[in-house]
Amino acid sequence: MTAPRVVAIDGAAGSGKSTLARGLARCLDLPYVNTGLMYRALAADAIVQGLDVDDGPGLERVTEGLRFTLDGSAPPELVVEGRAERDLRSAEVEAVVSAVSAHPGVRRLMRARQREIGDTLGAVMEGRDIASVVFPDAALKLYLVADVSVRTTRRAAERADDESSVAEAMRERDLRDARTNPFRAAEGAIVLDTTDLDVGATLEAAIEIGRREAPRLFEERKA
Repeated sequence: MTAPRVVAIDGAAGSGKSTLARGLARCLDLPYVNTGLMYRALAADAIVQGLDVDDGPGLERVTEGLRFTLDGSAPPELVVEGRAERDLRSAEVEAVVSAVSAHPGVRRLMRARQREIGDTLGAVMEGRDIASVVFPDAALKLYLVADVSVRTTRRAAERADDESSVAEAMRERDLRDARTNPFRAAEGAIVLDTTDLDVGATLEAAIEIGRREAPRLFEERKA
């Protein structure tokens, strides 16, 4: 039995996950959930509270106190209550988010929140372990890849930063993330190489895959 109208998207930073997920959510009239923001919210609160990144029990307590909602429309998106998104993307948060998210207890709590959203409302959900652990039975699973040079250029443009510093930060982030969850496609996931695709072409390719692999998902949208 497949998860109720869940699309799971994974891939490395700069591969186009967020842009594609938002576009598919709009196409399918589903909430868009960037699970990375959930872990970034934990990292931000840990910094404010002066918690050590190795303090698993302390981080679990902070996780239990985090509040997430869905807000907006076309599509509704995950919102971290009490935190502006720009604060969640600071260099300080970037430096510790992989470490705080590596604790099994933290991931267990976050996964429960993610399952609750997907089971209740359906969602286009992006994140490292969505397709493999949170929703292994998702209606559609996509794994995005792209050449590292392209990923670097995209991320530098997003953050208005120079490519050399972004490249170094990306290498470090990839290494930290790989220690938590190795970079590989989940069983049943369709690999989509976005190296030579712009935003529109990536969405078109994903929709074509979706209509082939999960036709019911797209037929329900038409209805």
